[in-house]
Order: sequence, then C-alpha cells, then structure tokens
Amino acid sequence: MARQRSAWRFGVPAVCLCAGLLLATTHTVSGGDEIRRSDAPRLVDLVREAQQSADRLTARRDALAGELETHHGGAVDDGAVTGITQRADELAVAAGMSPMRGPGLVVTLTDAQRDAEGRFPGDASPDDLVVHQQDVEAVLNAMWNAGAEAIQMQDQRIVATSAPRCVGNTLLLNGRTYSPPYVITAIGDVPAMQAALAAAPLVVLYKQYVVRFGLGYTEEVRSDVEVVGHPTPRLRFAQPAGPLGY
Repeated sequence: MARQRSAWRFGVPAVCLCAGLLLATTHTVSGGDEIRRSDAPRLVDLVREAQQSADRLTARRDALAGELETHHGGAVDDGAVTGITQRADELAVAAGMSPMRGPGLVVTLTDAQRDAEGRFPGDASPDDLVVHQQDVEAVLNAMWNAGAEAIQMQDQRIVATSAPRCVGNTLLLNGRTYSPPYVITAIGDVPAMQAALAAAPLVVLYKQYVVRFGLGYTEEVRSDVEVVGHPTPRLRFAQPAGPLGY
C-alpha cells in the first residue's frame, strides 16, 4: 500500500508537468489565438463563394448581351437598315466595286513588231516603238468622255483612284506591272465610244505611229463583255463627310 502511494505521488506531478508543457507549446504556436477557430475558411466555403461569383458574372454577361442586342438589333428600324443597304449597293456600282456585264468595246494597244526580216523602221527611235502612258490615258479618257459605264484594263477595274504609269517598257497599275499588249475593255454606248476615239487628238496621233512604225491598235465590238469589280479601297486618311443616306 505504501508502494502504491509512492507511485501516485510521483506520477501525478509528472502528468501535470507534461500537460503544462503541451499547453505552453500550443500557446506559442498559435500566437495566443485559437488553432481551430469557427470562422476559419474551409474548402467547401471557397467553392461556394467561387460559384456565387461565377453566377453573378454570368448574369452580368447576359444583361450586357441583351443590352447590345437591343441597341444593334431590336431598336433599329428594319426600314432604315434596308435603306442603308440599298444606298450602299448603289454607291458600290457607281464607285466601280461591283462587276458589270453588257455590250462593249475592246481596244488593244501593243508595241511595234519587227518586220519579216526582223528589223524595225530605220528612222524610228526607241520611244517611237513602244506604247506610252499618254497613249493609254488617251484611250481611257475618250471612253469616259463617251459615257462608258465601266472600264477594265488588263485584269483590273479602272476607278477614280486608278492611275496607269509607265515604268520603262511596262505599265504600273495599282501596284502591279504589266507588259503589252494592253487590253482595255469598256461597257457602254459602242458607237459613241468609237466616235470619241476617232476624234481624240492623242489617239489620232497614236494611229499615225501605228501606220509609220508598226505599233499595234485594234478595236473589237462585242455584244457582251464582263468587267470585274474593284476591291474595296483602304483609304488611310479619309474621314466621314456626313451621315449615311445623305
């Protein structure tokens, strides 16, 4: 019995000492706060919060999409859209952006050819034997003056911004170079275009070089020709002049 009292007398203080050390260590680690606080974030709470945030963003997205649809769809009068579209189509034709078909005239210009003996006329200079920019412009201007509805040169539509330029014995048109023969196709009143070509001073002068130095010139009347549309131009410095539909 005395031995049992001795064991409790030493065991109880040892247990208390260990418990005190454990409490002291816990206090040091937690910094004086509770280790398992009731407000500590949990994984399930984070997931729930993320889902709620996603729901709010989805609702906001749907609201903005509906507002955009109202401004660009439902709030626009169908008649206004139709009018703008028709106006755009009319301007595309006038600006040469749309392909066209109809009766027309095809004029072909080409450099002088050597004779049967492989020679050029002895009194000709190199400039007398090639088609120049002024010759091409003379044909184009005569056709426009005669009321041509559409003109194509080589494989490109001639529009207000087109400017054929001579580069040596080739022609530069909208950034592309071409060698003769130069084929000019025009849709319009054929007799009027032929009369304008016959009366144009520079075309008359060119025809004299045709006879003297062997330059090439032909006119071909066709009942149906097709001209391509010009690609939509990218004007870097253009600014709107007024509202659509003016």
